[in-house]
Amino acid sequence: MPKKLWQLRKHDADAVKSLAAELNVRPLTAALLISRGHGDAASAARFLNPSPEHLHDPMLLKGMSDAVSRIRHAVATKERVMIWGDYDVDGTTGTVLLRRMFRILGIEAEYHIPNRFTEGYGVNTEALKAAKMRGVSLVITVDCGSKSFEPLEWAAANGLDVIITDHHLADDEQGNPPAVAVVNPNQAGCPYPEKTLAGVGVAFKLAHAVLRKYGREDKVPQFLRIAALGTVADMMELTGENRAIVALGLLDLNKTADRGLRALIDVAGCSDDMTSYHIGFRLAPRINAAGRMDAAKHVVELFDARDAADARRLAVLLDDNNILRQRAQQEITELALAQIEEHDNTNFVVVSGDAWHQGVIGLAASRIVEKAFRPAAVISVIDGIGHASARSIPGFHLVDALDATRDLLIQYGGHAMAAGFKIEEANIAEFRDVLNRHSSSVFGDEKPQPVLEIDALVRSESLDLDLVDELAAFEPFGVGNHKPRFLTRGLRLQYEPSVMKDKHLKLKLADDAGRQFEAVWWSGVEKSSGKTLTRGTGIELVYVPEANSWQGNRRLQLVVEDIRTDN
Repeated sequence: MPKKLWQLRKHDADAVKSLAAELNVRPLTAALLISRGHGDAASAARFLNPSPEHLHDPMLLKGMSDAVSRIRHAVATKERVMIWGDYDVDGTTGTVLLRRMFRILGIEAEYHIPNRFTEGYGVNTEALKAAKMRGVSLVITVDCGSKSFEPLEWAAANGLDVIITDHHLADDEQGNPPAVAVVNPNQAGCPYPEKTLAGVGVAFKLAHAVLRKYGREDKVPQFLRIAALGTVADMMELTGENRAIVALGLLDLNKTADRGLRALIDVAGCSDDMTSYHIGFRLAPRINAAGRMDAAKHVVELFDARDAADARRLAVLLDDNNILRQRAQQEITELALAQIEEHDNTNFVVVSGDAWHQGVIGLAASRIVEKAFRPAAVISVIDGIGHASARSIPGFHLVDALDATRDLLIQYGGHAMAAGFKIEEANIAEFRDVLNRHSSSVFGDEKPQPVLEIDALVRSESLDLDLVDELAAFEPFGVGNHKPRFLTRGLRLQYEPSVMKDKHLKLKLADDAGRQFEAVWWSGVEKSSGKTLTRGTGIELVYVPEANSWQGNRRLQLVVEDIRTDN
């Protein structure tokens, strides 16, 4: 793995001292608030105390008024409505959310979650035709539709109304497809202040706006748990309104009476104290695995479960799918990583294989990025057509890169950091060459190097559980609001690290005054390659402080991010 460049954040001592006194917090906490853009007491208080008041008026979204009017007409005339959700956790949770909104209004909306492998991403004409034949007159998309031009042109020409709710970027040249309304904070001319809403977040805003019109705004808070789940799982920035959505959705999440969510929490083995970690690493993978393993409809079925036994059965089914996903991911990742050496001199890694499981190639791409710190695309070739997922590194915009290869692609779309595309197998070699030239022009002569941003230099005597408790106010953690990383120097290994489950390391450390600390380094066996970790080794440690609870005992644990040794 490439060596990380440590970047220690600098702080204004006077500003830190002043804010700490005003808020009655540790200087370290004040420094973290300032570095996150909350340098005055009012902004800091807003950040530390997420509130329903921090949710923006949904009517600020361009297209919302037209969307609400069309839905009200559908409710009044008892139309047949279909929710078209994407197959990932963002789309499936958004589908659940909008169906519950319609249920409150007396309509049992049907839904369509595309098959990832036979239908692919976005809206398709065949399924729209089938819906039209069943009598559906209004389709609402969730987390997709912004680039589905042909299908939506068919819908417009055949009297099938469509409302697009999405957060993906529209086509620069064509704009939006034809639709009754497009609700997307990232469309041209939208004044909505929060551009980082997840797809489920946009669906939540639509539900809020509609229910307000019916005087049922009291029902809105119940949708926050679902919106929080999708927002964290889709790895959206947990700042601004997203922070409020997730923080409010996490309140009493472990006490939910929702049968489906309760069963999923139990099967995932979540603790009583639910945080964004439990969503991101326990609940979300089980829901996401359903979409990756062609079982996305089971997510909707889980949240529609009639009783606790049915909910438990579906939650176990999602858990089983997650195990299958893990096995497939490991197999494909190993095959993909084996090809890295063939492309050692390229700035953009493109690997491919025959009939690799399409549900996990994005995860394999992420693993390549982590290992090689270069943008990567993993392509599964089936019958001469490559189905691909790509992942990027900071500072390299994937969609801009794919724009440079558009003549070689059948279709593509995505974000700056993640994208998908289809390509003919015969074009893969040229595609790799064009991408490498493009990436070389972006990076120049400098090879990209991963940067490890460190929030503060912390003395070992300042480390205790009280610090961990104070930092808990920064929850929910996630993209845009990472867990605070600290650097502590002057530590020494008391013993050689012990190995856990063949890949993790546990370290016993001490400072010069004899204070002892326990640290855990996930995947430390691989990450410590090239470092000599023996008894007495001097250590500079970058870590996240956490509380580890076991059998009623609660103690400080340092979760290692990186290590430098004195040897």
